[in-house]
Amino acid sequence: MDLKELENGVDPEVHWYYQSKKLPLFTYARKILKTVKPLDIVDVGSGSGFFAISLDKEFNYQLKKIYLVDINYTEEELNSTRNNKIQKTLAIPEKIENSLVILMDVLEHLEDDLKMLQEIKNACVGNNNYFFITVPAFYSLWSGHDVYLGHYRRYKIATLRKVLLQAGYSIHNTYYMYGSLFPMVWAARKLDNLKKKDAGSNMKPFSKLANRVLLSVTSAEMKIAGVNKLFGVTCVAQGKI
Repeated sequence: MDLKELENGVDPEVHWYYQSKKLPLFTYARKILKTVKPLDIVDVGSGSGFFAISLDKEFNYQLKKIYLVDINYTEEELNSTRNNKIQKTLAIPEKIENSLVILMDVLEHLEDDLKMLQEIKNACVGNNNYFFITVPAFYSLWSGHDVYLGHYRRYKIATLRKVLLQAGYSIHNTYYMYGSLFPMVWAARKLDNLKKKDAGSNMKPFSKLANRVLLSVTSAEMKIAGVNKLFGVTCVAQGKI
């Protein structure tokens, strides 16, 4: 997850976006845990580690090791988690085995997204490694938000599938999330572009009522998001490495 999105005082533990976004990840992890147990989690580009830590809270004893991988961790942060179940590291583990690899809004930050996917693939051992990937969707939503966060691109299902297949990944499903919010986000982004608004994050805290309403709407949508092939704010891919 991008730490820049939290600079406006957003708390992922309560914010509707993060609380709803983790639900499809939980669903997929639950499915994998029916056949692979215990499971390791490799969270690439983890930032605060919100999604991996949330998985540990949800599935705890079913998870063996959790790697938080991010090049921005300090030496102090690395030392504080060394040999812990949840361990921060600067690099992808040399061997990935019986693992769920998650990349939550990471690939769009990389000039060469294929190279990262191949590095992960090359580290995988055995036939029990899975992936869950989210990326921002549709160039029509490009705005100062993307510029501020350092995005190189936004994706459609077709472009995400293409790079995953090039890297040798086996895709189980691709779909869009936040289709219900797409018209509103599209209109807001177009307005920002017309106003030539300065680059900045659109992520911000909401009132308790607004947060509750948005969480209710998006959480309900997540129950059927897996069949949404039309449009959304986020593009998702899941499958086997």
